Amino acid sequence: MRTSEGRRPGDGPETREDTGPDGEEAPPPVRPAVAPTRVTWQKLTLLPLLLIAVLLATWLWFEQADLDALTRNALSDGRVSKALWQHIELTAISTFFVLIIAIPLGILLTRGQAGRATPVVMTLANIGQATPAIGLLALLVIWLGIGRRAALIGIIAYAVLPVLSNTIAGLRANDPALLEAARGIGMSPVGVLTRVELPLAVPLILAGVRTALVLNVGTATLATFGGGGGLGVLITTGITSQRMPVLVVGSVLTVALALLVDWLASLAELLLRPRGLEAGP
Repeated sequence: MRTSEGRRPGDGPETREDTGPDGEEAPPPVRPAVAPTRVTWQKLTLLPLLLIAVLLATWLWFEQADLDALTRNALSDGRVSKALWQHIELTAISTFFVLIIAIPLGILLTRGQAGRATPVVMTLANIGQATPAIGLLALLVIWLGIGRRAALIGIIAYAVLPVLSNTIAGLRANDPALLEAARGIGMSPVGVLTRVELPLAVPLILAGVRTALVLNVGTATLATFGGGGGLGVLITTGITSQRMPVLVVGSVLTVALALLVDWLASLAELLLRPRGLEAGP
């Protein structure tokens, strides 16, 4: 026989798993948060495999192509590898100087009275990018002479704006209440900057750096007009001599390098992003 509550006589006292000691419903168990995956296998493999396929297809095309003497001369004796290495050097050096100029300057322009100079500095940075790159390079060659220095200055001037503007925007977007709380627990101004402001601004800063990297790869092709070398040498040689294979090599390598740099920058953007800023599942 069962009671009206559906229990057999003699059964122990009924207990409910979802009730607390006072008879109230207990809250559901909290599952530990699982950190979202930062880098997926698709992110790691798709673009590199695509680039490998494109470069392999280009190499196979050259293997079966009938190249004349002028084309062979333009692509032999390590000229392609030399131009590629020069292009990588131009991109790396210019990006390094963009970072050590734009990020400290952006921090300075968000500190106290120095912020009054922000409109003037941003106007100069906008002028540097608004000026056609080839025209800016020509002016620098007239001023500094032919060589890598003029090309580097032109590339740097062209790429400062995205990093500078994103640094300023990232620092100014921080919650004032959060910064005041950091000061309230005794942090020094330097501590607030390095441990609170900059980590919160990292996503925007890295986005600006990624943009600057791709700009530098593209702008470095113009360095050849100032005697700076790079893959632009192959492109201009292919155009002036009307040799399509030389033009294809220079263009394909430039596009592949730009995509590779953007892929590496996107990985750095994911890995360097503070974990506290990631959305939970």
